[in-house]
Amino acid sequence: MAGDPERLIFRVHAIQRMFQRGVTVEDVRQVLTTGETIENYPEDTPYPSRLVLGRLRSRPLHVVFGENKAMREIIVVTVYEPDPDRWDSDFRLRRA
Repeated sequence: MAGDPERLIFRVHAIQRMFQRGVTVEDVRQVLTTGETIENYPEDTPYPSRLVLGRLRSRPLHVVFGENKAMREIIVVTVYEPDPDRWDSDFRLRRA
């Protein structure tokens, strides 16, 4: 999905959320490798970012990350289990 970056960087917010939610670095790598981009944010700064949906066993997981292509870095911004009240049944579309 996001390729094989030389560096995977985690923002403090992402690390805190991963710890709270029992998500490992390997879980995030799996989502980035096998997941599906469901939203693109090309105007985000300092780097364009994406929202990726993946599954860990039967658990849905969203990962937001920016991509610094020049430095071959993936910057993980946050990781969360999508709220069924805010997302459709397959967690790909936000509810209105």
